[in-house]
Amino acid sequence: MPLEFPSRTQIDGRTATADNLAPLAFAGFAHFTAMQLRGGRVRGLDLHLARLRSASVAFFGQAMPDDLVRSHLRHALAGGPADLSLTATMFSRRGEFTPLGAGDDPAILVRTAPPSDGPAGPLRLMAVPHERPLVGIKHVGEAAKTFYLRQAVARGFDDAAFVDHRGHLSEATIWNLAFWDGETVIWPDAAVLPGITMQILRRQLDAMGVPQRSEPVSLDRLQSLTGAVVMNSWTPGITVSAIGAVDLPGSASLVELLHHAYGNEPASAP
Repeated sequence: MPLEFPSRTQIDGRTATADNLAPLAFAGFAHFTAMQLRGGRVRGLDLHLARLRSASVAFFGQAMPDDLVRSHLRHALAGGPADLSLTATMFSRRGEFTPLGAGDDPAILVRTAPPSDGPAGPLRLMAVPHERPLVGIKHVGEAAKTFYLRQAVARGFDDAAFVDHRGHLSEATIWNLAFWDGETVIWPDAAVLPGITMQILRRQLDAMGVPQRSEPVSLDRLQSLTGAVVMNSWTPGITVSAIGAVDLPGSASLVELLHHAYGNEPASAP
């Protein structure tokens, strides 16, 4: 029989217990970053650290030093497999519904799990009107993402894409969106979470000289495009075959381009 994957959950470098996890079970004031390690290394580590740092300043008024964050990541990874998923969550020791004040915030919860490459696709996305709060921060407690995913699946789709108050596509539940006109990668001009994979792709596409631009993308605009993908920490690109009632042509060339660009990003150990 295969060995059970040795998943770990640690808080500030120590194994989490039921007692110190209990206050977090339904807490919604925390932010996180998720990454995939392959061969003990991760792409875009600088971007992950910058995300944790900036969001901590926004939430807690201060940030854990990068060197200490990396130390906690390495401690959780020590002796484990080289390929895995890792989530680092920063939360307040003061708990929720407390004023900002001087103290020892934030704490870090590091959790490891089996590696994932995401679904094979192609994916059909239900279009839903929705705008996430604090969209620039990858925070916890977003019930709408799971709600709309389940609504989409119940209606025969694979997942959901969000349409803002202007009628423009922004992102999907746990994904960034990108589009293709045959020559240029098009990013939605909308309020979105700047995903780490998206940031990696943008800088690598720049380095490759691939044209990119941001523009509003409505459901009507989709009909003139030649492809669409979703991306997150699992993968730099999965084909989207439909959004709402609009069918999209296959985007094999876009998927290949994005995977190639992502592969150009150097990987480093935490």
